[in-house]
Amino acid sequence: MTTVPTPENHRPATQFYILALVVAIAIAVIGVLAFGLTRDPRAIPSPLIGRPMPDFSFALFAGGTLDTRALRGKVMIVNFWASWCYPACYEEAPRLQRMWEFYRERGVVVIGANIQDRESPAREFIRKFGQTFPNGMDLTGKISIDFGVYGVPETFVIDQNGIIVAKFVGAVPEEWMMEHVERLLARE
Repeated sequence: MTTVPTPENHRPATQFYILALVVAIAIAVIGVLAFGLTRDPRAIPSPLIGRPMPDFSFALFAGGTLDTRALRGKVMIVNFWASWCYPACYEEAPRLQRMWEFYRERGVVVIGANIQDRESPAREFIRKFGQTFPNGMDLTGKISIDFGVYGVPETFVIDQNGIIVAKFVGAVPEEWMMEHVERLLARE
């Protein structure tokens, strides 16, 4: 006589497979999270490092136009920012101004590219922080797309030949900028 399997006979095996599946998924999720914790959140890779910067031009808040092709031969710090970017853009604003004041006589140009913002708050931000370096709006978003910007703030250092040598995501430290700028100026 054969016994017909009943749902009760399959329950232990089914429960075992479900439990094994849940444990496997939990281990995978924990592994991904643990791996993520070992990574620097500011280290967003850029395929542009070591490549020519995307040239751009835009109208400046102070009047006139900036064209990066005219800046070949100079070290450039290009910073993407927005007035609504708090606290990071507010933290780095004085640092960028100090870099401009300290290095401009040595051929370093700091450029602010305002993105995803409105003109009035952007102008107020510039006034509040006394920024005198060239600042303009990326009205169409093309400049930030060409640079592969994920969000604000992001800062790029470009050498005298127009090659992107470094990228920083977040409120850029003054020491980081100085380290890269000094290295590039020493190459002259």
